[in-house]
Amino acid sequence: MSDEEEKTPVEQAVEHAFDLFVYAPIGLLFEGASLLPELVAKGKDQVVTARVMGKFAVEEAQKRATKAASKLQDQTAGVLDFLGDSVTPVGAEATDDPPEPEPVTARRSLRGSAAKPAADASAHLADAATAASLAIPDYDGLSASQVVNRLAGLSPTELESVQLYEAAHRGRKTILSKVAQLQGR
Repeated sequence: MSDEEEKTPVEQAVEHAFDLFVYAPIGLLFEGASLLPELVAKGKDQVVTARVMGKFAVEEAQKRATKAASKLQDQTAGVLDFLGDSVTPVGAEATDDPPEPEPVTARRSLRGSAAKPAADASAHLADAATAASLAIPDYDGLSASQVVNRLAGLSPTELESVQLYEAAHRGRKTILSKVAQLQGR
């Protein structure tokens, strides 16, 4: 029988405590100087690994947040397009007089221009630009809300190119409505 088997649990606990609080500090005192560079290197490696993982996590979260925000912006633009001018923007001054409703004929012409079937646009296909020649880089890779945000700075000719291209290809109502609005239709 070994010494460990003959000792009671209390004696074993006292011996482990003695090892931890007496022998370990003495060993660290004599060997600490030789272990310190190795411990520092391991600590630095852990910090570098944590930074890389943290940076990756932040980049992934940003990608997901941007994608979710873009989707939400598209949905909001679609709802606002559907509602038309019946929504008062946040921060608009409240007046006693309700806003005058838009004439029905103008609303119909706006929706009519936004919902042109591909057949109507085919008459202009010869004039339609390619995505690469549009004034908005990477046009086909952008969401409707991203395109709408870039339309205000375009010339009338560039707006017409975007309108023709969009009507001939994807027919996104949000973009077509915004182009029509900027063109004063």
